[in-house]
Amino acid sequence: MTQKAEPHAIPDEATDAAPGKPSAAAKGVTGSDGFGAAFCASMATLCAEVFIAGTAGVFALLSREHDGMPSGLLVIIALVLGVLLLTVLVSGFVTAAAVMPALAVARRISAGAGRSGSRLWAVAAVSAVSVAAVVVFGGVAALGSLRFAPPLSYLVWWAFLTAGLLPATLAGQAAARRVRQGRSGSVALRVTRGGLIAWLVVGALGTGAYASGLVTVYEPPRLTKSDLAGTWTDGRGGTVELASDGNAVADGLDNFIWDGAGKDKPKDCDGSGTWKAVKDGGRVQSVSLRISACELARDWSVIGTEKEPRIYHEIGKPGSGKRYTLTKVVRHKK
Repeated sequence: MTQKAEPHAIPDEATDAAPGKPSAAAKGVTGSDGFGAAFCASMATLCAEVFIAGTAGVFALLSREHDGMPSGLLVIIALVLGVLLLTVLVSGFVTAAAVMPALAVARRISAGAGRSGSRLWAVAAVSAVSVAAVVVFGGVAALGSLRFAPPLSYLVWWAFLTAGLLPATLAGQAAARRVRQGRSGSVALRVTRGGLIAWLVVGALGTGAYASGLVTVYEPPRLTKSDLAGTWTDGRGGTVELASDGNAVADGLDNFIWDGAGKDKPKDCDGSGTWKAVKDGGRVQSVSLRISACELARDWSVIGTEKEPRIYHEIGKPGSGKRYTLTKVVRHKK
């Protein structure tokens, strides 16, 4: 007795799908808004911008006055790892706080205009987000300092933010559109590959410029004790005379004293004292100045050039970037 073969059961999803149209599962993939892909593409773009701009900035700063580069293999490795981690964290924060809101605004206004995914709307959204960021942070800074910055500075910050956020926003928009359309390939991977190539090109150009002698690395001036002897001025009436025998005479020199409220206030320093050149590795690194009459005791770092030497010390907290600088008075022969 023969049995008839029963037809194989057909899934409900297949029977419901019309010929030539994607199934519900396929729609679930292609219908995604591409948030994750856009986020990754934006982070990759921001990281590439930071590394390329940072490398170019390092090459540019090497030829200008600086306090010296970090030395030691462990210090350099720790610094590189710290920069990498900070770059990733900052790029993620900027993507969440600025790029993704810009993409959301661009999608809303483009959908209302009937032109979804237009790059022009992305440009407009980035400009608006940059304006909001400048207003918020500018307002906070103004409250902290009790004054507004010059109007031109706000315009510069807006242009800087717009130029930095726009590539990341366009990359995120392209990644989201690719996911919604079900296309293969990763925009983040392409951005990373292109950024790596651009970074290598910048590095090769910078290294070649220094290796060929077209640009030279800045070095502090090589001065002797006789070079340091003479009159030094702050350009505002304050001077100090460094005699060749180690004596010093200050006249109206600013002596910054901690006022107990977090600031160093300058007071005129007049009187006599002593000075000496401080060497490190056979080279004069700083000048130790002591004026007992006004309790001034400072070590002044040597910068500038051999023709125009300068000495300075930091004002306020370490790393504040504020300096009190003296320039040597050069008397030209008549």
